[in-house]
Order: sequence, then C-alpha cells, then structure tokens
Amino acid sequence: MNGPISRDRPSPGRVHVVGAGLAGLSAALRLGKLGRPVTLYEAAAQAGGRCRSYVDAKLERSIDNGNHLLLAANTAALDFVAEIGASDTLAQPARTAFPFLDLASGESWTVAPSSGPIPWWIFSAAKRIPGTAAGDYLAAWKLAFAGADDTVADCLGDRGPLWERFWVPLTIAALNTHPREASARLLWMVVRESFAKGAAACRPFIAKQGLSQTFVDPALAAIRAQGGKIAFGRRLRALSFEGERVAALDFGEQRVAVAPGETVVIALPPAGAADLLPGLQAPRDARPIVNAHIRLPEGATPRRRLAPDLPILGLVGGATDWLFLRGDVVSLTASAAEELAERPAEEVAALLWRDTAQALGLSPDLSPGLDPQAAPVIRIIKEKRATLAQTPAALKLRPGPRTRWTNLALAGDWTDTGYPATIESAVRSGAAAARLLVTP
Repeated sequence: MNGPISRDRPSPGRVHVVGAGLAGLSAALRLGKLGRPVTLYEAAAQAGGRCRSYVDAKLERSIDNGNHLLLAANTAALDFVAEIGASDTLAQPARTAFPFLDLASGESWTVAPSSGPIPWWIFSAAKRIPGTAAGDYLAAWKLAFAGADDTVADCLGDRGPLWERFWVPLTIAALNTHPREASARLLWMVVRESFAKGAAACRPFIAKQGLSQTFVDPALAAIRAQGGKIAFGRRLRALSFEGERVAALDFGEQRVAVAPGETVVIALPPAGAADLLPGLQAPRDARPIVNAHIRLPEGATPRRRLAPDLPILGLVGGATDWLFLRGDVVSLTASAAEELAERPAEEVAALLWRDTAQALGLSPDLSPGLDPQAAPVIRIIKEKRATLAQTPAALKLRPGPRTRWTNLALAGDWTDTGYPATIESAVRSGAAAARLLVTP
C-alpha cells in the first residue's frame, strides 16, 4: 500500500541509490567522493547482491554465494577495492599461470601467457595446450573483425582441442554463455584487454577470506564514513513521476519524496528495473550458474596440491568449470549450466563430488553405507538468472546510464559498459551513473 511521504529535512543534492549490489555500492561510493549526500536502499537484509559471503549452517563454514576471479585487466574493480582500503584482502600469485585438468583424459597443463603482447608461449610445444599447434591460436584475430551478430563459434569454428580446452572454458568463464551463442565482439574485448597484453594484464586475484570481506563490508564502511545513509529491508515497489523527473520512491509502507535538486540511481537487476521504468528496454534473457561448496571429510588430504598463492584449477571434460580450494572447503563453479540447473540438488551434488574427488585424488564414494564422518558435506547453490545471456541479440538491448527522466540514472552489470556482466562491469556502471548525475 502507499504510506505517508517521509518529509525529513532534505539535503540539497541528495542521491537516492536503490540496490546495494556492487553497482549500487560503486555509485554510492563515487557520489560520496564527489561531495553528494547519499541514501542507499536495499531490499534484502544485507548488501552485495550476487557477490557476498555468509555462514552456511549445513557446512558450518563461511562461503561465497558464487566464485569470482579478478584479473589485473579489471582496473575499475581493483581500483574500487583499493578505494575502500581492502587491497590486502586479495590473494595474487607470484606468476601468471592457470592450471587445467582434463577429467576425461587425465591430461593436465598450465596456461602461462608471455610477459609481453607477443605470445611466445604458443611457439613452444611444452607450453601449448596438449593437442594444439601454434597456428591454431592465431585464429583469435578473427574475433577482432567480428560483426555485431557474430558468435564466437562463427569466428573460430566449434571443433578441435583448442576449442574444447581454451575457447569454451574462457568464453563460459568470462561471458557465462556458451561460445556457440556468445557474442564474438564481447569475447574479443576480453582477449584484447587480457591475453593480448600479456601476463601482467592476466594476473589473477581472488578474495582471501570471502567476497563480503573484500567488496562489501569495506564499501559499506567507506560509504558510512562519507556520511552516507544505508537502509536495509526497503524493497522499491514503484516510482512516482512528475513530468520528466522522479518525484517519489514508493517502498510500500513508506514513500520517500525526491525533492527538487535530488536524484535517483536504480541499481537493480534488469527485470526489476524494467518493471519500474515505463518503456525501458532491457535484456531479460539470462543464463544460470551452479555452484557447489563442499566441506572435505576430516583428515582428507588432496593428492593433487594446488598452488598456495592461487588455489584454483580449471576443469574440462566434466560437469564443472573451475575448482577453488579455501581451507577445508572446495568450491566449484559451472557456468552457462542450463542442464545442470534443472537437475535435483542431490544429483548435482553427486556429480560435482565425483569431479572434485577425481581432480584432487580423493575417494568418490558417496554410497549410503559410507561412514558419515568420512562423507563430504555439500551445499548446492543455483543462480538461475545469474547474468544476462551475453549473445549478440541481448547486447543490443543493454541501455546506458541515461534515461528519459532528468534526475534518474541506471546502474548494473547488465547496462552498456562495454564489458561482460561481471564485477568489473558492475563497478564501472555505478561510476558512470554517478558521473552522469553530477555533470552539469
């Protein structure tokens, strides 16, 4: 229902940011630095959206709701972490190297880009991905000339060892969309900013403790230190408009007036934003991600040891794509996982434990007679609308931050930042919305 309008004394130039995911946090942080008073509203009881940590009662451990890896090329995200004073919460390896294991064949290899833009590594048989030739890699340049409607498969074909062992894992990890339907132009942006620049741009970073400790909690503290206000449990039901401006935010039991000179940032998922804003075209086609968090049985010692400074492993030939190890918890991510997301959680758990056991050299036995103390504890998390489908058609629907309302801007990883719908895009979108609202 519509409640009374809150008429607390308005601050000149206050910005109302709706949504406390990374896009909203980025917008609020940037606006505060630009001297604008901010109120941040979040429907949930916590911030972070799809990028957060929590203590899982079943696992009795703190886990992330999804696994995220940053590269040095993600300059906006890394700058955001630095601005909120959390750079020391990121782990980074001494060298740029990505280990892989083929679960079907048992072969393993490491992708280690050269130090400069010339990919010398592809000319060494010992450094190349097994089964590939140097000339296979040169096809990557076809992505640079891709048309707006071209998919990755249109440019690179969809056969061969390099396809299965490099292009499919890279595209799915970066775009959460299978390369047979993913935008070639968007993948080229990823390649251009990372592998085409060499090892320094590809250097990986992961959160040491969890996503909340790196991205969320320090951001909230920084926003509060700037004088920002944060209101949880506030789900935006509707917007009231007067001519070309937003006049009020309707939170059901309370309506908040948007005074002249005040502005609004909508940092919600695309479907939520489109439902609130008449005529907004937004990409609604989404792709799922399935994550598994597995607490290893007490005393279990993986025979395959991961590097302590970057404990990750890329997997092909199985049901999952990446394995992360933090303490006694293994976290797995299967992106573009439409088929897996429809299976019962018990089936998914057994399937992903099988991959984990094979990858780490552990017993895969999950039979009913197994000693409960020796069985892994598994939590399956399905994000059925994890990101937009990053197809050529969907990318054409990504709006910029500007809207037809003079005091309202959009933010979200799904907006047109030029980047895939990732942490990097979310942070860039928030900064872009802030710039738009403070530019005369």
